[in-house]
Amino acid sequence: MWSKFFATKAKTPEDVVKALRDSLQEGHSQGDPRASRKTHDDVSRAVFSMKVMLFGDASNDVEVKPQHVDELVRLACKGDLLTLIVSNLSMMEFETRKDAVQIFNNLLRRDMEDNPEMSVASKVAEEDGAVLATIVEGYSSGDITLNCGSILRECIRHETLAKLLLESVFFWRFFELVELSDFDVASDAFATFKEALTKHVTISAKFIETNMDRFVESYNALLKSQNYVTRRQSLKLLGEMLRERANYRIMTHYIASPGNLKLIMNLLLDSRKNIQFEAFHVFKIFVANPRKSADIEHILIRNKEKMLAYLTDFLADREDEQFQKERHHILGCIRELPDTEVREDSSAG
Repeated sequence: MWSKFFATKAKTPEDVVKALRDSLQEGHSQGDPRASRKTHDDVSRAVFSMKVMLFGDASNDVEVKPQHVDELVRLACKGDLLTLIVSNLSMMEFETRKDAVQIFNNLLRRDMEDNPEMSVASKVAEEDGAVLATIVEGYSSGDITLNCGSILRECIRHETLAKLLLESVFFWRFFELVELSDFDVASDAFATFKEALTKHVTISAKFIETNMDRFVESYNALLKSQNYVTRRQSLKLLGEMLRERANYRIMTHYIASPGNLKLIMNLLLDSRKNIQFEAFHVFKIFVANPRKSADIEHILIRNKEKMLAYLTDFLADREDEQFQKERHHILGCIRELPDTEVREDSSAG
C-alpha cells in the first residue's frame, strides 16, 4: 500500500527523511504521540518508504534505485538520520519499529561510494559514540529492548564500534541487564554481551586484560547468580573464552586464583546436570594446566580422593564421546597428583 503511494508522489530520500522528521516533531509536540493516528500513519509511511528504497518491494514491482540508496547512505553519514531512527523507536508502532531496525542495520553495512573512507559505522562512532549510547539506553525501555539489541549486535560486527562499546561505561551495564527478571530482555542482553566479548577476540582480550580485576569480579558474580539460565550461559561462555587462544593471558590469570577454583568446584557439585557439565569444561583447565601455582595444586591435592570418587561416575550416562574422553583424562591427571601425606613430608624435609 505505502509503496504505491510513494511511487505516485515520486518522493526522494531527502523528502522522506524530512517527512519523518516533521512527523516525529509533531508527535513530540502533542505530548502523547500514541494518541494521534495521523502521526503514526505519517511515521509509518516515511519509514516504509525508506525500506522500499533500500530493499525494493517485489509485491508491488518496485525495484531498488541505486541513486536512492546512495542518497540514504549520504543522509546517514552526514545528516541526523541515524539519530532520528534510534531516538524515536519508542514512538513507532511494532511493525514500523521492525522496519526501522532493518533500515538502520542495512545502512550500517554501507560506505559512501564517492568517499569510501566515510561509512555509516564511522557516523555511529562520532561524538564518543553518542548514537551507540542512545541504543544502549533503549534497553531500559521495555517495548524497544529487542529492537535495540538487534541494532547493537549489528554495530558490534564493526571492530571500531565493538571497541567503543567495550571501552564505554555502558558495557558494564550488561552485567546487570543479563540478570533482569524479564526472560526475553535478559536473553537478548546476554546475546549482545556474548557478541561483544567474542566477535573480535583481540579487541575484547585487550579490554579484559586492561580491566582484569573488575571484569573477573563482575563475571564471577554471574556464576553465582540465582538465575539458572544466567549461571549456565555464563559458565558456558567462560569455558569458551578461556579456551580461546587470544585469551591466553586471561586464562592463565583466571586459573591461578584459588578463589576461582573453589567457585568452579562448587559449581561442579551443582544439582543440575547442565551446570555440572559446563563447570567441568572450566574445571578441566585448572587440572590440566602443567604450570599450576602452589595454591592451586594444594587445593587439588587436598581434595584428591573426593574428586576421584565424584568424577568416577560423573555424568557417566552422557552420550558424548569427547566429554567422556576428557573426563577420563582429567581423572588420570588427578590420580597423578601426589598424596597429601607425601606433599607434607616433602615440605617438612
